[in-house]
Amino acid sequence: MEELANINWAIIAPILVIQAILMVVALIDLIRTKETNGPKWLWVLIILFVSTLGPILYFILGRRQ
Repeated sequence: MEELANINWAIIAPILVIQAILMVVALIDLIRTKETNGPKWLWVLIILFVSTLGPILYFILGRRQ
């Protein structure tokens, strides 16, 4: 528990908020999009489990335009 007390939350909190916002926006966009590059279930897993890079990869590679 002492490790949590030593963390500088002023730096970590904004990063976590940005990550959560990216994840939510990517999931909403994925739900609204009819076609993607690859199966939607795979993009859900990538968005949820590949940390901050997952949503960014979705917006760069996953969307069909």
